[in-house]
Amino acid sequence: MMEKAHQIQQWWRFRWLNFKNATIVVCLFNLLTALFLLQASFGKFSSSHQPNSVLLRYIKESEEIRRAMIPVDLIKRVREIEKEAHVEPEAVKQKDNKQAAAVDLVSRLNNIRSYSDAGSLKAIEEWRKRKMERARQRELGKNGTVVTL
Repeated sequence: MMEKAHQIQQWWRFRWLNFKNATIVVCLFNLLTALFLLQASFGKFSSSHQPNSVLLRYIKESEEIRRAMIPVDLIKRVREIEKEAHVEPEAVKQKDNKQAAAVDLVSRLNNIRSYSDAGSLKAIEEWRKRKMERARQRELGKNGTVVTL
């Protein structure tokens, strides 16, 4: 029995596939697999930097579609409107002139009050009230409601 165990031990010694050699073979296999995976991944990166003709055509078509979607006429019209808006300060000047005239009129009325007698002050107040009432009626007429007194 002892002799049989001794024969099995010698048989393992002479075989080329012992634990040490098996470990070396597995490590070499892992190394080769790792090198293959690295080569495959670097091959993808290098080929992705050089787009092929299908990808170039796809990029060109998408750029053409994007350019076609830009509302060129609308942009031109907006620029025209902006130019027109910069040309119309005359209306603002007219409004400023009207405001200046109103301020001037108020200052004249104040000066007249200081030099006028009680009768003329009463007449000016009546005129102002009538003006305010007419303005109020005009404003109500614009809103669609008319009030009669």
